[in-house]
Amino acid sequence: MSPHPARRRVAVIGTGAIVGGSHLPALSAHADRAELVAAVDVDQARLDAFRELAGPSGSQVAGYTSVDAMLDAVRPDLVLVGTPPSLHREQTVAALKAGAWVLCEKPLCLSLAEYDEIAAAEEASGGYASVVFQHRYGSGAVHARELITGGELGAPLVAHCQTTWHRDAAYYAVPWRGTWASEGGGPTMGHGIHQYDLLLHLLGPWTEIRAMAARLVHDTESEDVSTALVRFANGALATVVNSVLSPQEVSRIRVDCTDATVELTHLYGHRNEDWVYTPAPHVPATRADAWRTPSADVPSSHTAQLGAVLDAQDAGVRPPGSGPDARATLEFAAALYKSAFTGRPVHAGEIGPGDPYYAAMHGDHPHWAPTEERA
Repeated sequence: MSPHPARRRVAVIGTGAIVGGSHLPALSAHADRAELVAAVDVDQARLDAFRELAGPSGSQVAGYTSVDAMLDAVRPDLVLVGTPPSLHREQTVAALKAGAWVLCEKPLCLSLAEYDEIAAAEEASGGYASVVFQHRYGSGAVHARELITGGELGAPLVAHCQTTWHRDAAYYAVPWRGTWASEGGGPTMGHGIHQYDLLLHLLGPWTEIRAMAARLVHDTESEDVSTALVRFANGALATVVNSVLSPQEVSRIRVDCTDATVELTHLYGHRNEDWVYTPAPHVPATRADAWRTPSADVPSSHTAQLGAVLDAQDAGVRPPGSGPDARATLEFAAALYKSAFTGRPVHAGEIGPGDPYYAAMHGDHPHWAPTEERA
């Protein structure tokens, strides 16, 4: 038998709520495979509080207020990025150049142009950058994808993807929220992206998007609601709704296939019990019984995705949630914005260098691009 891989030396960039509340527990769950050795934050008080939160081992976590200083001194194997979105591209590229792999909070970057910079850094370094799309990794999602892609539920026909959440004015009072330069977009980029990433994971490539977007309530540069009609390569049609205006919050995916409907209803994470399979009338009960979710119940979580990244790093292969997978989800967002702002359908693959929506999600549209007053 080959020796067990050494524990990966891990650094975190950003020590806010998402790192302390999600990445730190994930690291603890994989303590036999990963060791937190460094943390970076420009706020010294927040950095100190995080090291204390890390528990007894926190005193052994080196603290830095500079990303470059940390990378030069520590040379970690894996870097977890949990900073505001506008910093993701620069910090991910820096970590790749330093020889680390990266697991970055969504969105991985703010445009397809920035993504291609990250892809070039991957190519040059031999490392990989994954984006946190933890809803792909729960056992229920793995099981549903196997059934759909394997044809067990019949051909996918109709789908619905819903992220209807609520965010108030206080949420957008945080300086880096609500602007194109800091977030790259509204709920299409920052909220619904988790759900439609899972939809793409279940149904595969899309071919056409027709979309609408609006700024109905919040005084932000970007939208606060968007909707889309989507055609997939397999022929399925879907609706996608991304909202931060909805008092009754829910996250939902429904896929109607020829032999069954599969539904997922949750809010910020799912377990096996959140997935429901309804057989078509012609399907015998014995066949439907085989669709039951697996006995092992792995919640969708940062813990599950970190495990997948560590598995890939041990094997020396591209991790899930990186490369073409990550780009496809970002391209979906860019296409949704382009369709919504131009009023025209957008086809997969049409947004490339020279297209204004390649450089920025607002595409320099006169009614949506940042104004001098807001910039």
